[in-house]
Amino acid sequence: MTFLGARTTNFRNLADDEISTQAKDVFLVGENGQGKTNFLEALYFCSYASSFRGARDGELVKNGEKDCSVQVNLEDVFYNKLLVKLETGKKTIVLDGKNITDRKELLQVIPCIVFCHEDMEFVSGPPEERRRFFDQTQSLYDPVYLEDLRKYRKVLKARNTVLKAGSFHADNGVLDSLDLQLAEYGLRLMEKREEAVRHFSELFGPLYEKVTGIDGIAIKYAQSWKQETVGEITAFLGERREQEKVLGMSLSGPHRDRFVFTRGGAEFSAKASTGQRRLLALLLRTAQARRFSLMTGKKPVLLLDDVLLELDPEKRRKFLEVMPEYDQAFYTFLPEEPYERYRREDTLVYHVLRGALRPMSQVRSGNS
Repeated sequence: MTFLGARTTNFRNLADDEISTQAKDVFLVGENGQGKTNFLEALYFCSYASSFRGARDGELVKNGEKDCSVQVNLEDVFYNKLLVKLETGKKTIVLDGKNITDRKELLQVIPCIVFCHEDMEFVSGPPEERRRFFDQTQSLYDPVYLEDLRKYRKVLKARNTVLKAGSFHADNGVLDSLDLQLAEYGLRLMEKREEAVRHFSELFGPLYEKVTGIDGIAIKYAQSWKQETVGEITAFLGERREQEKVLGMSLSGPHRDRFVFTRGGAEFSAKASTGQRRLLALLLRTAQARRFSLMTGKKPVLLLDDVLLELDPEKRRKFLEVMPEYDQAFYTFLPEEPYERYRREDTLVYHVLRGALRPMSQVRSGNS
């Protein structure tokens, strides 16, 4: 699964152009603010119909324009062309001429794993960021988990709406029904999370040790519900109902679960240096890509946004040694970085300036 080329129209600051990406490795070289990350975001937008930077759809449209689109040609056994467009706020996804109504269908087309600065939130950010990472990891290869997660969130939203009605107006009969559904979907999520985190931790710990020399790193899954059956969970929810009515929210469940980095049983990330946390984030993505390949037998496309910039030469070398296998990889570099030493004979290198991508060979010959 690879991108053969991409055509962007009114996407961020990118020039309206068609760019060939027919190479295993594609380097985007340019100063900050010129559009390197925007091009990666355009590819990601086709993979998942969303932004990896958390941007709202409207923020993806070039200033002064109303609509935008990204179309990619694919090298794949099953798929050839994918278009994602925004027109007057409406998102349309077209795969080989067929409209896609549910974004989860894209997960099987050309899954990307992105490495970016925002990944630090998975380590240093609030607990919901780590939940988001592990939910994303599981959803990449388990559509049933994704469906249960969606159902859980829908029931949770409905339950919170009833709770917000207050002690005198909340319908206990409705809450009984919602509690049962919340317990059923939540228990399924918990069971899969526990198994997935165990396997992920077994993969992640050795990776971190190989790059940093620090052993014993693991990931602990701390469940909000300690109960083990639907009946026990609904009984627990019943006991806390009056308190939740007063506060107008659900105080427990998988949406309150925590994932903790540990070493020797003690929390690690809170005491780790900035460099150690940065490597935690990088290797989380590495393990995510490896886990995806183990579970699906497929290799992802990697999008690496300035990830080598902040590593010293030795850490950079070790990180490249543990890079996951991939079908295609896109890297961004500043001009002063030693990107030449990483390129292969067939690597495509583009210079990025004011949203335009030009082959580096043209730039150097003065024909840009």
